[in-house]
Formats: sequence, structure tokens, C-alpha cells
Amino acid sequence: MGSLNDFLVREQTNPMGYDLEYIALFQSKILEWFQENRRDFPWRRVDASNYELIISEVLLQRTKAEYVANFYPTFMAKYPDWETLGAATEASLIAILSAIGLQNQKGKQLYALAQEMKERKGILPTEKNVVMEMPLMGMYTANAFELLILKTPSPLLDVNMSRLLGRIFDKRGKVSLRHDRVLQELSGLVVDHDRSKEINWAILDYAALICKAHKPKCHDCIFREDCIYFLREIGEM
Repeated sequence: MGSLNDFLVREQTNPMGYDLEYIALFQSKILEWFQENRRDFPWRRVDASNYELIISEVLLQRTKAEYVANFYPTFMAKYPDWETLGAATEASLIAILSAIGLQNQKGKQLYALAQEMKERKGILPTEKNVVMEMPLMGMYTANAFELLILKTPSPLLDVNMSRLLGRIFDKRGKVSLRHDRVLQELSGLVVDHDRSKEINWAILDYAALICKAHKPKCHDCIFREDCIYFLREIGEM
């Protein structure tokens, strides 16, 4: 048995009482799956710069990774760093983003981000709360900053991770992930690991390839024996 202090620490980090043993099993199984089935994207290179990591996450917001992957080399060839991006006009950024239909969603904001980073001389802040106040840097990108730049475990919590965790752990999220304490806490526990980056990517890949929004491949799912969604929606069919 652990000490009283150990118990208090567990209560503070897991106040909603999640099954930590199952979370550890989930981590192990999804990392094993990821080893064999991971998707390869240019921003996942081991030598990707901080600029590439941030820009890729900005582009990935509400956009399929495959679309961004096709567009990414063109964008990076024209704007390989903060300096070249800072020198771009708003019109030129809107034009290049039109290739994947993001001109209205991100054109002006990307220009605003480029200008802020120009003022910062290409140096990113070191505090997450400061990052969240920058253009295009909401909760998701700030978490990505914490995970990829600061090397601190943090969940890339989007609709895909929300769907997978919601189905397996039977936690239904609110409309706004920003205000969903349940999924924020659960996702934080799930990625709290020395391979946090790989677990995040594994979850996103699994959600894209297996635990899809429509027609999920439940019978191919390595979690189906414990997945509440499978047992309730599919298992009785």
C-alpha cells in the first residue's frame, strides 16, 4: 500500500477517479499500434524546426492532415522561417492558403501572427498563457506549443481525440472543448507519459484510421473488448 501522501497526490491529479491502471494499458496498447501503423508527415521529422512545428499545428486546426501534407511543401518552400513569413503581405498569404480553402478562415490571422513574430524577432514566448493570446493560438495550438516546443506532456485535444476518448472511456464532451473539464482532465491523464508526443500522434492516427466519426472500424479496433461505444452500439448487433 502507498503512503497517505501518495494517496493525496493521486486524488489531486485524478479527482474524477479514472481507472489509472486501464489508462496505463491504453497507453501501452496504442503505442504498440502506433509503432506499426503511424502516418508519416513532414512535420513529424525529428529535425523539424520550432517554426515548422508551430505552422503545421496552425494549418492543422479543423483541417485534415492529408490536405495539409499535400500543401505543406509548397508553403514551406515559399515561407521557410519566421523572417520570410514576416515579410509576406496579407494578400500573398491569403492567396497561398486558398489552395486548401483556408484563405477566409486563416489568411488575416496568419498575417497577424507573422507580424507579431516579426516584432518578437522570431522568438516564441516561453509561457503558455502568453502564447494563447497570440493570433491563431487558441487552446489547441497552445497545448501543441507546450508539448512540442516546451517538451511538456499536453494533450492535442481536438474533435478527433475527443471522439476516441469519449467512446472508449464513455465520457461525453461538451460542444466547446475549451470548457470541457472532463475531457481536458481525461486527455491530460492519457498523455501524461514520457512518450507524450507519440501518444498524442497515436491517438490522432487511430481516430483517423480506425475510430472514425462515420463508419468506425470497430471490428478492427484493439480496444473493442473494453470500449463502451462498441459494447453499447455494435457488440449487440
